[in-house]
Amino acid sequence: MKRKKVILYNPKAVFYTMPLSLIALASSIDEKKYEVVIIDARLEKDPLARLVTTAKDALCVGMTVLTGDPIRDALMTSRELKKKFPKLKIVWGGWHASLFPVETLNELSIDVTVQGQGEKVFAELVDSFAADTELNGITGITYKTGGRIIRNAPRELTDMNEFGFQKYEKIPVESYYRLKGQRQFDFISSIGCFFRCTFCADPQVYNRKWSALSPERMGEEIAYHWSKYKFEELSFQDETFFTYKERAVSIADEFMKRNLKFNWTATMRADQGSRLSEDVFKHLVSSGLRWVLIGVESGSDEMLKWLKKDITIEQVMYCAEICRKYGIAAHFPVIIGFPGESEESVKKSLAIANKLREMSPKFETPVFYYKPYPGSTITAEVEKKGYKMPSSLEEWADFDYIGSSGPWVSDEKYDYIEKFKFYNRFSGGKERIVKKPLQRISRWRIKNNNFAFPIEKAVIETLMPQEKVS
Repeated sequence: MKRKKVILYNPKAVFYTMPLSLIALASSIDEKKYEVVIIDARLEKDPLARLVTTAKDALCVGMTVLTGDPIRDALMTSRELKKKFPKLKIVWGGWHASLFPVETLNELSIDVTVQGQGEKVFAELVDSFAADTELNGITGITYKTGGRIIRNAPRELTDMNEFGFQKYEKIPVESYYRLKGQRQFDFISSIGCFFRCTFCADPQVYNRKWSALSPERMGEEIAYHWSKYKFEELSFQDETFFTYKERAVSIADEFMKRNLKFNWTATMRADQGSRLSEDVFKHLVSSGLRWVLIGVESGSDEMLKWLKKDITIEQVMYCAEICRKYGIAAHFPVIIGFPGESEESVKKSLAIANKLREMSPKFETPVFYYKPYPGSTITAEVEKKGYKMPSSLEEWADFDYIGSSGPWVSDEKYDYIEKFKFYNRFSGGKERIVKKPLQRISRWRIKNNNFAFPIEKAVIETLMPQEKVS
């Protein structure tokens, strides 16, 4: 019997992380019954043409959609597919569909949205589409029926160890290596987060729950992928990889026991890092740890308390000292422009960004502006006070939560921070002959808080627009 075709689509985006959510869905679908095709718009010259050709005899198309620019492509392709194939079922999952399950279905071309963890949900959806049965028994979805929008009960988080190995053969792994410019392999070893940060939507999507693969399973699966795909760096895309010290140490043990020779990177909360001894850090480095991302968010302990980040500046500095000592590269992102943030708080955030940047040529301290991301506590508060969030998918497609500032940053403050970001970027790193003069100027400007007449900034951004800091 001919297998029915299921298409999984990753919309256009400016980053090249492997489509891990789609790989997870493909890995959970019964291959004896269905032919699963992953199409990534970032790899296609004409993604719509590829979709239309592939969808002629397809059962459904599932899309993973992030809030922001990826919505634009997802919306266009959904409408074109529905126009050409009216009976084709179109399903949106990912962060936006999880945060706006009902609102997203106001778009006529979308039939179902999936909330949260999608592996089992999507597998059940596919079976239901194939059998042409009602969707009322499938938890974790919102769907249309008889002109109404129905939201089913949420689904509990499934233990990740219940799922099989991820089927990376569904994607052209070597193509992602080429796009990244390195043999970097992306992997998720845990989902969810126990924490309560008020600027983050994770607590709403996963209800502060967390699930992770066991160290033994990790050792076995990573060894399999390393043997097959020959990667030089393993990039963990977990929200909080170091949730439990014992698990992190055991994973390192597995890598070393199996003689797996690659570098690895992961996210680390400052409070988690502060609970790791120097001996543990040395052990992790011996297993290949080379880079961590530690969210600082603010240089003010008072602001950190308001954000319910549940970390301290002291913990951040402990992690930085250890990373410097053992040669671990680190990114310490800082966020500026929270509603009601004081000038003193802004100064402290920029000061710690500069201090961390000076500690090691391997440290980066990117500065971002706060934008009210949907689903977070702060967003709910500012909406009550009159802040208007986008109300349509078209408006959400224009939503820039990375580069632009919110209404709590004045034009004067924005100009100042943009100059700081530029010079902060060039002040650190290894001194190179070509950039040494600019590095020294940048350090002088930041040390003296003097950004007047930034001629060198204007010249560089004119001659090398790629050097503009967003």
